This record gives sequence, C-alpha cells and structure tokens, in this order.
Amino acid sequence: MQQKTPLPQKLIFVTGPSGAGRSTAINVLEDLGFETIDNVPLSLITRLTGGDMIRPIAIGLDVRNRDFSTAGMTDLLADLRLRGDVDVQMLFLEADEDTLVRRYSETRRRHPLAPDEPAIQGIRREANLLKPVRTQAEFLLDTSDLSPHDLKARLTDWFGDQGSALFGITLQSFSYKRGLPKGIDMTFDCRFLKNPYWDPTLRMFTGLDPQVSTYIETDARLAEFRAKVTDLLVMLLPAFREEGKSHLSIGFGCTGGQHRSVYVAEQVAMALAQQGWQVSKRHRELDRQVANAPPPKQT
Repeated sequence: MQQKTPLPQKLIFVTGPSGAGRSTAINVLEDLGFETIDNVPLSLITRLTGGDMIRPIAIGLDVRNRDFSTAGMTDLLADLRLRGDVDVQMLFLEADEDTLVRRYSETRRRHPLAPDEPAIQGIRREANLLKPVRTQAEFLLDTSDLSPHDLKARLTDWFGDQGSALFGITLQSFSYKRGLPKGIDMTFDCRFLKNPYWDPTLRMFTGLDPQVSTYIETDARLAEFRAKVTDLLVMLLPAFREEGKSHLSIGFGCTGGQHRSVYVAEQVAMALAQQGWQVSKRHRELDRQVANAPPPKQT
C-alpha cells in the first residue's frame, strides 16, 4: 500500500512596524491553535520547522530580533519557499504614521530604533527598513482603524480552524524587461493594451493614477479582457483551494511595469475582493522605485 505524502507544515511569519499590532496578532493566532514563538533569532527558524511538527506555527519577527536584517529575512523566506515540507506565508501588519505616533504616545514606550529621540524618527527609519520585507507578504493588513477586537475578528476569518482554510492570492504587476517574478503561478500579458507611456503628459504617472486609468479605459479591448480574466480566476480559485494549495501568485505584465499591468492588477484585485477572496497586491517596479528612494528628511 502506497504511503500518503504528509502535508507540509503551515508556517506564518507575523511582522510589520512596531506598534502596528504584531503582539496582539500573535496572541490571537495562539488562541486559534497555532504554536507561537515571538522574536526568535532568524538563524534558529529553520530548526523549528518541518520534521514531525503537526501544529501550524506562527513566528513573530521585527527589528528587535537579535540578528534581524532585511537581507536575512528575504533570504530565509526564499529558502523556506523552496522546501516541500513547509508551507510558509507572511502576515504584514501596518498602520499610518499618525496612528503609530499616537500609540507610542499612549503607551509612553520608546521606539526601538529611536530610544533617545522622538518616536516619529524611529517610525520612519523602520518603515524604510521594512519596505523590501513588505513586498514579500501574502497578507497585508492596515490596523490604523482597527480595535483589538476588530483585529481578532479579521485574523479569525483568515486563519481560523488552525490555518486549515488558509488561501491567499497575490496579484503582481511587473515589467517583462526585468523578467518574470519568482514563484509566479500564472501570468497575463497586458502589452496589447494602449500604452500611456507614449503620451508625454502621462509618462510620469502610473496605473494607480486616475488620468492613466482613463486613458487605458479608452481601449475597446479592455472591458472584455478584464471580464474574461476575472471569470477565469473565479472558476479556478475554488479548484486550487480544494486541491490543497494555500497560495496563488498571479502576474500581470507589460513593457515597463508602470501603467497597464498596474491598472489591470488593481482592477482584477478589486473584482476578486468584492467576491470575498483575500487578495494582496504587489507592483514590483513601483515597489522597486520606493525601495530605492532616499529616506524622508527628518524634521
């Protein structure tokens, strides 16, 4: 009798800027049946995963980790995602600057990256440090307007039943000139659509800007393409989930990765979210620009 291959172990990394709710999220996941570990050194994580572990694990990571680094975090994710015995995902919690400043003011705690300075200085340093990590997340959650009760409800919806119902979708725009994104499951080519790049008044904008959206929407082929892609995904997503897949990465490419692919990815993400799917968005080339931008001037 052929032995059944064991399912990979569920592993959730919980990270984000200090004050965004990471500790609360860790406690919620523990209540949901996860084995939780907070602030473990990156170098020890591979020893805690795989093997005979059955329960899903949630690991909290932030800049206070002893050997934390952006490169170390991204390398660790890449290595784990190549393993067949671990199913790894990342939950990234974030909040706007005003909310983080207010939370630090209420708790009177010092920011770990600005122990002798105003909290806003550490908040900005940390945001800049975590930019590359944020782009790796399958689950993004802005906690600015969430109470601890709201946060618990949202995480219970996503990760209840000890993570068995986890299914995340990432829609990613990219430039074909820079190659396909790593780990992509399927791609859609948007280069047939009208290109705003050739309009000098639109070249400096992106697919997130309304004037670019209006331009692309004048292409008579857009509506049918968008509808058919959405219908195809709505048909396939339940099948992938029933097959046991916990995450699907879908790419939308164009020449520069700035306009058409960004717009289409945003539109399809909105359509899927309206049908109740958990969708994260990445715009590789736009994220690259942000990550390479100089940090904001300190005031």
